[in-house]
Order: sequence, then structure tokens, then C-alpha cells
Amino acid sequence: MEGTNNEEETYIALRESGFSPEYVHVKQLENGTRKIKEFSLIFIPGGFSAGDYVRAGAIFSARLRKSSIGDFEEFSDLGKPIIGACNGFQVLAEMGMLPDADGKKSVDMTVSINESARFECRYIYLKVDANNPLMAGFQGRDIPWVAPVAHSEGRVIFSSDSLYEKMKKNGQVIFTYVDPEGKPGEYPWNPNGSRFSIAGISNRKGNVIGLMPHPERIYFPKLGIPAPGGDTFGNIFFRSLYEYTISSTEMSVSGVRSRVS
Repeated sequence: MEGTNNEEETYIALRESGFSPEYVHVKQLENGTRKIKEFSLIFIPGGFSAGDYVRAGAIFSARLRKSSIGDFEEFSDLGKPIIGACNGFQVLAEMGMLPDADGKKSVDMTVSINESARFECRYIYLKVDANNPLMAGFQGRDIPWVAPVAHSEGRVIFSSDSLYEKMKKNGQVIFTYVDPEGKPGEYPWNPNGSRFSIAGISNRKGNVIGLMPHPERIYFPKLGIPAPGGDTFGNIFFRSLYEYTISSTEMSVSGVRSRVS
């Protein structure tokens, strides 16, 4: 999709984690030359699709809804992973794939303009709820993880606080912004002013995940600040996705393919 600019980093992170990734353009879905059902994981990368005109993710999501919403819903219903980072998160929200707290796939949240009214591009700290099966690699490592953010529209706003409470009960709040001590904090620790310090969520089933931080940009230790043991947030994130994917499909490792851009 025009304006997407994190596809190469995402491709490398997927490949290094064991996947055999492929680039797929939205036009290939529109003309039917590629089908989502061919894949085992979909990753919608970050960037500024369609120049963020109208609002971030609106045009990209409209094209995906028109060409493939039924295929996305079927993919999700089968329990296959769909991941969206930054602009990808915005796209999934616009499509109604997130938060999906009631199983209705309606648009119940927005990813709006940062409270600072500025582009926030820096490292932040976040906590991970490892109870999500796709994030099992974080189990036993309840520490603040370092990850980069780069967005102007990242403030998560729900249609109601009761929706948030329902999501908390469902275990859908996967990533939260914290300070260096691991406690929720205001700006600058929360870079966009998201309610409840939310950095990323899942759908009710847990297999569709959207987050504003960029795990693909911090896959290698040299790109950021690794945790004790040398692992980075991105490294564990993608390795967890790989372990989940191969354990939940009958495909061979060489047959695991991924990504829509």
C-alpha cells in the first residue's frame, strides 16, 4: 500500500524468526491474484498508508474491507494470527477487527491524534501481558520492555469506559505504557495520551493483535536496549508469533508464509 514504509524491517524480523515471508500488495487482493487463506499469518506493517489522508489507516482499511473483509473475518475465526503495528493497528481498528470485544467486529474505538499534537518518535517502556497465547515468550519476564514509537495518531479512545472494563475482563489489553519502574505514567512515558495507558490490544479470541510500538524496528540488540540475557522486545515478539503459528497449524515450517502490505 502506498505510504507503508516498515515492510522491509517486518520481512527481515519474520524471516529471522523462522517464517518464510512474502510481500503481498493490496492490489493483489483486489484483483484476486492472491488470497488471504493461502497464508498462516498476516502482518500489516507501519507507515503512513495513503499519506494518512482523512485519518490514519482510513483509506487502507476501506480498500481491505471492500476486497477482503470476509476473508479477514474467516482467517480470524480460524484462530490464525493477524498483527498490525502502528499504522497496521490503525487499519485493524478502522476495519472493526479490533477490539471485537462482543464478537461483532464493529468500529468501537479510534486511534486518534496524540494529546501532544506532535509527532512522537522515540523509545518508550511498555509492559506485556504474557497470558495472551501469541505472546507466550514473555512469560516469566515481567519487566519494562524498551520499544520505539513513531506516530502522530496513536491515542486509543474507546466508545465507552464500560468497553474497556469488558476488554480487561476478556484479557484483551496486551501492551501498556509504563515508566522505567514499570508503573503507568503520564506523558512522556505515555507518548500519545491513550486512555488507561494502552499501547496495544487483542480481539476477544486473542489472535488479532494491534500495537502502536514497532517490534520490527528493535529485533536486533544493536538497534536498541536489550533486556538481561540479550533479548529485545522485538526478538521475543516475533519468536513468540512463530512458535504459536507452527504449533497451531499443520503446515511445515517452510510453508509458513505471512504479511499483507
